[in-house]
Amino acid sequence: MTAAGTADASDDQRAERPEGLNRLHAGVSPPLLEVNNIEVVYNDVILVLRGLSLSVPQGRIVALLGANGAGKSTTLKAISGLLRTEEGEVTRGEIRFNGERIDGAEAHMIVRKGIFQVMEGRRIIADMTCLENLRLGAFTRSDGEVKRDIDMVYTYFPRLKERTGLAGYLSGGEQQMLAIGRALMARPKLILMDEPSMGLSPLLVKEVFSIIRKLNEDLGITILLVEQNARMALSVASYGYVMEQGKVVLDGTAEALATNEDVKEFYLGGHGAERKSFRNLKSYKRRKRWL
Repeated sequence: MTAAGTADASDDQRAERPEGLNRLHAGVSPPLLEVNNIEVVYNDVILVLRGLSLSVPQGRIVALLGANGAGKSTTLKAISGLLRTEEGEVTRGEIRFNGERIDGAEAHMIVRKGIFQVMEGRRIIADMTCLENLRLGAFTRSDGEVKRDIDMVYTYFPRLKERTGLAGYLSGGEQQMLAIGRALMARPKLILMDEPSMGLSPLLVKEVFSIIRKLNEDLGITILLVEQNARMALSVASYGYVMEQGKVVLDGTAEALATNEDVKEFYLGGHGAERKSFRNLKSYKRRKRWL
């Protein structure tokens, strides 16, 4: 399956290849995360993910794109173990991290294994200081290097060191930086980022994504990035997946997706006088182009 070809495999095809159809990039580096043919159900009746497969190579940034309601955030919660907080459950398939199956594991155990999710909306603790929020990110650790890691966070986010008051008074951009810094305190192998650009000005979006790229390059942290700003996401990612209605309908290198005519029309704002927004088009119209 590539960005230039068809992308929506049948359930039978997925069953025959449970390791997923999305390993075109696996030869670059070993997959750190493998999501194989999972289904997710909420409240025992609402099917949200419908046989989703993807993989994330070690040390890479992978983008997960799609319209609102496509299942992107649910995918991250399935990986991080947070589905249970919303009465959700992985009912089919498997999720492997470093070769170990983690679907069904408790969220705090998944953090200990090296996965940390930066939630949509930041979710910092407003009535704690920046420093206290950072220390909270190290709750799974028992070593004596927390102070050193706080100093490391400050090298990437120097303005956080200057903010000594309560985190609730930070700007939106500063809160996003704090949320990412708190994730770094857990020394994660994989960070799941959910809409880091949400509510930020274009200038701050560029700054945040520049730091995301730098963290990946400097520290080798693998990142699975959910983002509505497809253009920005593809500018930092090496590979990407497009989701519709709980399935991956298209995947390929970031370069291939950025130049794909359908992706440009529906996710990158189109071109010329025919420019359109995917928000104004029915999902089935997009899917029909990709089948």
